[in-house]
Amino acid sequence: MKKIIRVAALGGALALTLAACGSAPEDDATATAGAGGSDFKACMVSDEGGFDDKSFNQSGAEGLERAKAELGITTVLVESQAVTDFGPNVTNLVNQGCNLVIGVGFMLEDAIEEAAVANPDVEFALVDSGFSDADFNPVTHDNAKPLLFDTQEAAFLAGYAAAGMSKTGKVATFGGIQLPSVSIFMDGFADGVAEYNQDNGANVEVFGWDKDAQTGSFTGDFENQANGQNLAKGFIDQGVDVIMPVAGPVGLGAAAAAQEAGDVMIIGVDADWFETAPDYSSIILTSVIKEIGQAVFDTVDQAVAGNFSSEAYVGTLENAGIDIAPFHDFETAVPSELADNIEALKASIIAGDLTVDSPSANS
Repeated sequence: MKKIIRVAALGGALALTLAACGSAPEDDATATAGAGGSDFKACMVSDEGGFDDKSFNQSGAEGLERAKAELGITTVLVESQAVTDFGPNVTNLVNQGCNLVIGVGFMLEDAIEEAAVANPDVEFALVDSGFSDADFNPVTHDNAKPLLFDTQEAAFLAGYAAAGMSKTGKVATFGGIQLPSVSIFMDGFADGVAEYNQDNGANVEVFGWDKDAQTGSFTGDFENQANGQNLAKGFIDQGVDVIMPVAGPVGLGAAAAAQEAGDVMIIGVDADWFETAPDYSSIILTSVIKEIGQAVFDTVDQAVAGNFSSEAYVGTLENAGIDIAPFHDFETAVPSELADNIEALKASIIAGDLTVDSPSANS
């Protein structure tokens, strides 16, 4: 309930995602054992996007499957169909004897935190959120580890690239639901465009997000691709030719709109969309990558070795926990000066000479 209250305060859009579908049945869980025969069981619960979302749920699952292959553990993956599934799914995994339960996404905080308090002998991890009390003050649990990402740094580079590649001088970003793990991308994107304008005496406009006001465009969900397609069409009708959707599978709707328009580029998020969404590879300028799979693998590896820690992991450009993807098919289209400037900005961020801030930053 605490998480629902917080999301409502942040964006007022959560009501669109609260259709109760009942708890996911136990046979939705997929259990597989690695070759090593370890009796360690690592388990994962997705949010509503599911493990084929071409985004952060999929990345998390890939990290868990890598742990199965390399560490010889048993894994169980359970997909959530609705918000009401989160608690029952986590409880189900605890009852199955999972040694480590990982929740993917900010929305699972309540379910993971409640289970961690109730089951001190089980270890937990949560992607994209820390833990807090009823008044939203940060708290630490000895058996629960946050996996966080300062994606505003890489999104800054993507915003700079978008501004440099736009022919119309109009770029856009939008989100699924206004959560810190979403708006942090949008903050970095807006700052990257502003930096490009300052460096080049340009006036590229950002549609869909006002960083100062922390207000912008959201579809209200992470599932309905038609919502992303319609919102993107609205931007395109206003002359926008580069769009960064931060909305999980909903973002693929924006990619469909861009592909239909024929002269619009997309910036992916969480994973390299050139690889994970090949149907749209020809319009993917770059992507803002969160190395969720690596963070998940490292967490499982530490837990298997008996070295689990509640200390938060924070992915940054410096530790390679986040990055910007290659330009792939746009490699020859991106001016060398623009590419060089982006590399220089990345080096400055890593060196600490340039700070990209966000109200949602984790560092």
